[in-house]
Parts: sequence; structure tokens; C-alpha cells
Amino acid sequence: MTMQKNAYIGLGIVVAVLLVLPFVLPNSYYMDLAIRMAINAIIVIGLNLLIGFAGQISLGHAGFLGIGAYASAVLPTHFGWHPLLALAAGAAATAVIAGVVARPIFKLKGNYLAMATLGLGIIINIALRNEAQWTGGPDGMAVPAMGLLGFELGSDRHWYWVVALLLSVSIWASLSLIDSPFGRALRALHGSEVASQVVGVNVVRYKVSIFVLSAVFASIMGSITAHYVGFVTPNFADFFHSIELVTMVVVGGMASVFGSIVGAILLTALPQALATFEGWETVVFGSVLMLCMIFLPKGLVPTLAARFGKGE
Repeated sequence: MTMQKNAYIGLGIVVAVLLVLPFVLPNSYYMDLAIRMAINAIIVIGLNLLIGFAGQISLGHAGFLGIGAYASAVLPTHFGWHPLLALAAGAAATAVIAGVVARPIFKLKGNYLAMATLGLGIIINIALRNEAQWTGGPDGMAVPAMGLLGFELGSDRHWYWVVALLLSVSIWASLSLIDSPFGRALRALHGSEVASQVVGVNVVRYKVSIFVLSAVFASIMGSITAHYVGFVTPNFADFFHSIELVTMVVVGGMASVFGSIVGAILLTALPQALATFEGWETVVFGSVLMLCMIFLPKGLVPTLAARFGKGE
């Protein structure tokens, strides 16, 4: 109960920071960076539900991000769909695809599971590159502006409030899910699949459900990112983006909602901070991650919480 209380206090602190932040950021560059941090945080929260709480790996999660992004580009451009309807269609398509492939994939374990999810992401990326008549191929395509009831989201400040609201709702929904019987079943699944089955947990159903949920998180934010940036390319769905998302989970802390936020903030800001190293930024970036894994193996938030005697 105390841990859950602390978690909701943390949610209150995050909401307070989000409300104040746009009034203290010095310029549009930092506003853009804050928006990208929030977008990544929402994706990573969903991915952490899968990896950290359920104990299932996904190395192709950026593929679902790409499906959402291209749904919001292709459907309005070629078929005249409203952007919100295209976003919903992308999320629905992602849920169907994730649900169909999850059952055979999650019969695998360990390295085989990792390779299967990696292959899924690569297939999606290749499809987006090859269907040039619809997607623009490797060059990508423009995305129509997002609008509702005659109001168009055009400024960074507009987008900031959208993603801030989505982040707040995502944190609240994730905390509620974790504290529910569904969340307790996920933690049991992570601890031991055999023991979970013994006590009546439908292992396959829970694996598929959390995989679909995390994929939908990624798809929705792919659509949001596409409209915010105004352009999409297959790089949305490439392997390196998937690895970046998994790294955010690991660095921030697995099985930690607030660890997801911290990991997303750090690894979104770090490449920008290392840009001054001109050619050495990748080396410095890798060194920072290596040091984190050596000295903070459970991730930043769980390690610091344990050190100071506080749970999330």
C-alpha cells in the first residue's frame, strides 16, 4: 500500500512539473526536446509493461511505431481519412497484427523469442520501404496536419499540452493496471510461468494481452509523432530505434513506471548533449550506457530507490 501511495505521489509530482515546464523553457528548441521526451516516455512505459513487468522481450517494437506513423500518413493522404480516424485505424491494425503474431511468437523463449520479435520489426520496416507507391519508399512522405472541429495543432505549445496530457493518462493507467489483478498476474508470470499456471494464470492470454497493449501504445505515439514532425520515413520502424527503446527501459529501470520516464528523458537528451563531441558522440554514448549497466544494473530508479530505502 505504501509503495502504491508513493507511486501516485510521484504521478502528482510529474503532473506538477508538466504544468510548469512550458512556462520556464527558454526557447522552442527546449520545447521540442520536451515533446520528444514525453513521446518516448509514453512508448517506453508501454514497452516496460511487457519487458519489465511481464518479463517478455521485444526487439522489434519500433515496427508498431511505424505502423501508426504510416497509417496517419497514408490514410489521410491517399484516402482522405480524418487524422483521428486514421490514428484509430492504425492502432486497431496494430492490435490485430500484434494479436495474430503474438501466439506463435510467445511459444518461444529466451534468444529465440528475441530473434522472432526482431524479425517481425524487420519485416515491417522492409514492407514500408518497398511499398513506395503508398509510403514514398525510403524517402518517406509528408503527413497532413492534425485538426479537430476546425482547430489545427500547429504550434509546439499546442503539441506540448497534447503529449503532456497523454503522458499523465499513460502513467495513471499503467499504475492502475499494475495494481490490478491483471498486473499481479503479469508479475507472477515474470517470476515463474510454471508457478503461474499452477495457480490458474492463463499464461498465453496474459502474454498476448500485454504484447498487444504495449504495441498499441507504440502505434498511437507513432501517429502523434508523425503529425507533430509532419513527415515520416521508414527509420521510424528500423532496428536501431527498437534497440534505443529497449535501452531506455533498461537504463531507467525495468518494472518501474517512473524508471521508464527517466530512461526516456536521459536517452532523448544525451545524443543532443553529446553532439559537441563531433564523431566521438557514439563512443561517449556507449561508455555512459556501459557504466550504467556496471554500477546500476537494475536501472537508475530501482537502484536509487533501494539505496534510499523507498519503493516505487
